Amino acid sequence: MIDLVIDQRRKDLGGFEVGRVLPFHSRRMVGPFTFFDHMGPVAFEPGFPRTVDVRPHPHIGLSTLTYLFEGEITHRDSVGSQVEIRPGEVNWMTAGSGITHSERFEHLREHGGAMHGIQAWVALPDGQEEIAPSFSHHPRDEMPVYEDGGLKAALVAGKAFGASAKVPVFSPLFYVHWEMAAGAKAGLPDEYPERAAYVAVGKVVAAGQVLHAGQMAVFKPGETITFEALEPSTVMLLGGEPVGPRFIEWNFVHSSKERIEQAKADWRAQRMKLPDLDDQEFTPLPEPPPPPPPMS
Repeated sequence: MIDLVIDQRRKDLGGFEVGRVLPFHSRRMVGPFTFFDHMGPVAFEPGFPRTVDVRPHPHIGLSTLTYLFEGEITHRDSVGSQVEIRPGEVNWMTAGSGITHSERFEHLREHGGAMHGIQAWVALPDGQEEIAPSFSHHPRDEMPVYEDGGLKAALVAGKAFGASAKVPVFSPLFYVHWEMAAGAKAGLPDEYPERAAYVAVGKVVAAGQVLHAGQMAVFKPGETITFEALEPSTVMLLGGEPVGPRFIEWNFVHSSKERIEQAKADWRAQRMKLPDLDDQEFTPLPEPPPPPPPMS
């Protein structure tokens, strides 16, 4: 029942490592999820450099979903939002026709501490890619939860297991956080055509195969997937209905390559509004790689 296992690829983002999972060369998306980064885990000492911060940058055609296990991030965006993201809260920002935002580590820079979480991008469906940008933040007490037999489950976004989250999603999807004690068992029903599970911490058996921390299993449709934790484990379940192919370039996701080129031109020419409360610097558009040297 496992179609593919994807190992995270570690990337250094200016002194802070993330594990890139999606997009993968042979699996670009799972349902509408087109980007999946495992942030940390890392322990920061007070006073670490500001190069770790994510300076203002743009998005189109997607929603970002930031979810922390540990730590704190300050989010600011161009629709006027400023909020502290803390563990168990859901930070949902919809770019649509265009938004800019920053992610700063101000609390951790002052006090030190652990940072650990997931950032995912969710592609907007056809007809919704150019909606007005928006932002919503959801505290952990809004989240549907379930606990039994060593399993603690929280529905982060979408619909699953008979529950619905309050996050305003735009297509059928699910995103679930499991905390599993050693020996705990659970099942992922066949509610959606595309499903995956990512092990953030620990080790589990899924559909008869051992998955380690840093691995995502993409499942075939048709059956309930059984899980058993071999040690205390954190597992994220995700998927949904596919939205169709999408172009992904830098921070832009869209069904139209021409629209992405327009967004690049807009950002290069500084035509996109910066966050109201963080407009003194920005992330430049990356330069294209140099052409290969001529054949001798």
